[in-house]
Amino acid sequence: MSLLRILLYWASSQFIAVPLAYFCQGLDQQRLELALFLLPMIAVWCVSFAYKTAPASGRPNRTWPRYTFPWKLVALYAIYMFAYGLREQHLMAVGGAGMHSSLSTALVTGGLMIVCLCAGKLPISALYRSPLLLMVCGFLLIPMEGILGNVASGYLISMGMTLTGLLLGLLLFDLSKRMGIAIIALMGVEKAAYLFRIWGNDFASLLDTSPLPMQTQDTVLMVAVIMLVLVGTFILLSEKELASRWGIRLLDTGDLAEESRRTELVAARCDEIARRYRLSPREDEILRLLARGTSNQAIERELVIASGTLKAHIQHIYAKLDVHSKKELAALFEDAGEEGEGR
Repeated sequence: MSLLRILLYWASSQFIAVPLAYFCQGLDQQRLELALFLLPMIAVWCVSFAYKTAPASGRPNRTWPRYTFPWKLVALYAIYMFAYGLREQHLMAVGGAGMHSSLSTALVTGGLMIVCLCAGKLPISALYRSPLLLMVCGFLLIPMEGILGNVASGYLISMGMTLTGLLLGLLLFDLSKRMGIAIIALMGVEKAAYLFRIWGNDFASLLDTSPLPMQTQDTVLMVAVIMLVLVGTFILLSEKELASRWGIRLLDTGDLAEESRRTELVAARCDEIARRYRLSPREDEILRLLARGTSNQAIERELVIASGTLKAHIQHIYAKLDVHSKKELAALFEDAGEEGEGR
C-alpha cells in the first residue's frame, strides 16, 4: 500500500470519527458505556480482518531488524505538546478550541482528503513545514485582545497539532514499511509524547499558584513558548539528518502523489512476476526489496539473513526470471516507473 493511500485512509478515519464522536456525546450513561465497549471491539475485528485478507507480501516481517528509533520526530511532537500544554488552560477558557477539536480535525483531514483525491501533486516538503506555520501563527495571536484573536489562535494551534500528528504518523509508517517493524511499536512510543502536554499544563498551573504578578506569569509563558518553537524550528530544519541517519527518504520526495503511483505500479509488477514465475515467499520478498533499490546489506539487516543466503536467493530469482544482473532485473520495472510519471 502506497504512503498516499495510507495518508488518505488515515485522514478519512479521523474525518469520519468527528461526527461519530459528536453523536456519542448525546448518549446517556448506559448507551455511552455500550458504545465505548463496542467501538474498540469493532476496531480490533477490522484490523484482524484486514490482516487475514492482506497478501503475504503485504504483511510485516516476523523478524525484528536492527534500527535506531527516529527520536527527532517524536522530540518535535513532544515540544509542540509541551508548548500547547503551557497555554491549554488559557485557550480552553477563552477560545474553546481544545487540541484535536472536532472542527479543526474536520478542516485538516477534510482538506487532506480533497488534496489526495483531487490534486495532481502533493509536495511533501510543503506539507511537512505547514504545521510549524500554523503553530507559530496561533501562538502569535495569543497576546491579541478580544475573543476573535483567542478563538483563531486556539483553532490554528489545534489544526497544527492535528496535522503534526498525521505527518509524524506518515513518517513512522514509511519507516515501518521499509524496515518491516510493526507500526504499533512505533506509534506506541509516539503516543508517549502526550505526557509532555500534561507536564506543560502542570507547569502552567504551578506558575499560576506562584506569587508572581499575572503580567509576569504571562511573560514567562510566552518566552517559554517562543523558545520551544525556536527549538522545534531547529529540529525541523535539520531534516537532512532525518533522511541520512534514519533513512526517511520521504522528506526528499518532491511529489508524494507521483511517488505513490510509482510504488503501486512497481508493487503490481512484483505481484505479476511472482505469480508468473512461481517465486517462493522469500524470493518474492527479496524481489520487492530489490525493486525498491534496496542494497544487499540493507536486505540482510532487514530480513536478518546471511550474505551467502541472500546471494543464493538472488541467483534463484535470476534463474527463474532469465536475467543475469541487477541492471537487467531493474529493466523489468522501468516501464512501470515511466507509466507512473506519465500519469
